[in-house]
Amino acid sequence: MKQTYLYTDPSDKLSLLVTSHPELLLTLSHFGIGLGVGDRSIAELCRDHDVDPRFFLLICNVYTFDNYIPTAEVVRATPMSGLIPYLRRSHAYYLGKRLPHIGRHLEKIAALLPERAAGAIRRFFTTYIDEVTEHFAHEENVVFPHIEALEAGGGDAYSMKDFIAHHGNLEDSLNDLVQIIFKYLPAGATGDDAIDMIFDILEVRRDLHKHSLIEEKILVPYVLNLEKRKK
Repeated sequence: MKQTYLYTDPSDKLSLLVTSHPELLLTLSHFGIGLGVGDRSIAELCRDHDVDPRFFLLICNVYTFDNYIPTAEVVRATPMSGLIPYLRRSHAYYLGKRLPHIGRHLEKIAALLPERAAGAIRRFFTTYIDEVTEHFAHEENVVFPHIEALEAGGGDAYSMKDFIAHHGNLEDSLNDLVQIIFKYLPAGATGDDAIDMIFDILEVRRDLHKHSLIEEKILVPYVLNLEKRKK
């Protein structure tokens, strides 16, 4: 049975942490950590990858425990130097690996469907990729430079109030994609490609939900505090 208490001890072995919660496999690449961790501790691996172990454990707790939302006090007490690199790697992972992987599965399925159904699925997925790309580009080109300027003691005209007002939900469209696939798949479809694709979509949906949670419950309060201190 999985534990329900938060992870706080950086001397724990990372391999045991991931074994207890396999969903954390998706987070390792966002920290630049490979799978060859051996029996090394979280603290050792974090040191080697220039990641603060307190920040690493905070992210692991957000990913692991669905009801966990860090308090403002926890955010203020956690070093955040790794936050922007973590989010940038996350963006690269989604756009460079995970979504193209789903796209390859989708093409195999679309090739077996009538033209109308295949076209509907392809158009929806293309639109979704454009939405994600635009969402991430805004963060990369506007939000992250704003944060880095604040961290360096400067600033610009942007405000996190703008981010809050326009921050969209990327995982909901994946629910719609699954429903479209169910709609057009022929009766009795049990092929591995269809099953693998739906599992992949649902897994990425959960990962994107956690990504959004990190931005809303960690990034936003962290930056609002930076903006407040600058005034």
